Amino acid sequence: MKIAYITAGAGGMYCGSCMHDNTLAAALMQLGHEVALIPTYTPTRTDEKSVALQHVFLSGINIYLQSKYRFFRKTPAFIDRLFENRRLLTWSTKYAASTDARELGYLTETILQGDEGFARKEFIKLVAWLKNEFRPDVVELTNSMFVGFAGLLKKELGVPVICAMQGEDIFLDNLVEPYKSHVFEILRKKVTAVDGFIATCEYYRYFMADYLHVPQEKIHSVRLGINLEGYGLPQQRAKRDHLTVGFLARICPEKGLHQLIDAGQLLLQNEPDFPLKLKIAGYLDKKDAAWFAGLKNQIAAAKIADRVEIIGEVDRAGKIAFFKEIDVLCVPTVYVEPKALFVLEALANGVPVIEPNHGIFPELIEKTAGGLLFQPGSIQDLVETIRQVFAQPQRLQEMGRRGYEAVTRHFNDRVMAQETLAIYERYREKLALQGVCEHRAA
Repeated sequence: MKIAYITAGAGGMYCGSCMHDNTLAAALMQLGHEVALIPTYTPTRTDEKSVALQHVFLSGINIYLQSKYRFFRKTPAFIDRLFENRRLLTWSTKYAASTDARELGYLTETILQGDEGFARKEFIKLVAWLKNEFRPDVVELTNSMFVGFAGLLKKELGVPVICAMQGEDIFLDNLVEPYKSHVFEILRKKVTAVDGFIATCEYYRYFMADYLHVPQEKIHSVRLGINLEGYGLPQQRAKRDHLTVGFLARICPEKGLHQLIDAGQLLLQNEPDFPLKLKIAGYLDKKDAAWFAGLKNQIAAAKIADRVEIIGEVDRAGKIAFFKEIDVLCVPTVYVEPKALFVLEALANGVPVIEPNHGIFPELIEKTAGGLLFQPGSIQDLVETIRQVFAQPQRLQEMGRRGYEAVTRHFNDRVMAQETLAIYERYREKLALQGVCEHRAA
């Protein structure tokens, strides 16, 4: 099968959706299928070998210029190509708030309008390449904000168009008016052109059906999977006289690092001798720098700086080293998490997790037995859960072992690819049957 997977660059940061898309594309290739992983906006960045095309379609610079200035909507191709240069696109992300939804309402509306909007020629170029060069059997869009040209894809290619749902609601909810209302009006009209949707979990399947007014039967949940290369259960975890709680995710308010800091501060204020250490790693966007500076001031004022280690951004090798140095992972997201690849990565290294009881977390904990849940937003309950795991080291070790076994068997990239292929085949057969029926009726 020839599969076109349209992914989106995230402005130079490690992005969970980018990594998921790359992992899935690579696994589909390993199963013998031909996959074009097509980057858009900016080059993608992953912590494993990229399988994406070198050319970036829907150049973020071109989209911006064409949405803002009429002149660029009619420029010849050789001028557009100047702004499709990978180095230029990567450089430009250093000077733009490229993932801040509050500043991108106008651009989001432009993108959702697809071939009917100001950036029409960018979408037409991508569809032309697919039609004339790659000729896919199925197209998958990385999230619902690409549905604006799903109708054009179906018209020109005559193949099923599938759309992933990977947490775009947090971006959409942060849009400001009047763009937010406009975007939802367009989005809920355009989704009807999509054949089927793939959600990251059952929670998100039901949530997005209501959120986008999509029939539940059109949304299918496929379990997440990760590339297990380099990961593994340690032969024997080092014995420590302290409990190291790790945080590994994007450093931003949505991921809830402040709640973990609050819990550590509360615990150490009440029990100064409690052997707790916090280890923090992850990408920090410039728009969150002031917020994070406030957290560091809080740590200093509480006099717990000797208990907190801030590592910053890590690559794959750094991530593996990080998991070897912690006893439990806690990313207490404030928003209702639909993906949480960090849970699978922790369990793949034998590290159990503590997570809020919302979103995908209950499903992952139930299916892996790899951690504990606490009441969302309750700092006191998080403190009690940390106390609990410290008091039961054998249980902590057992959760890590069970989680590792579950992830390696059921949440690997091959299983994810096989389940995704089954959905592709279902819609290809449905389209073929529809064609037969239309032929007979004619």
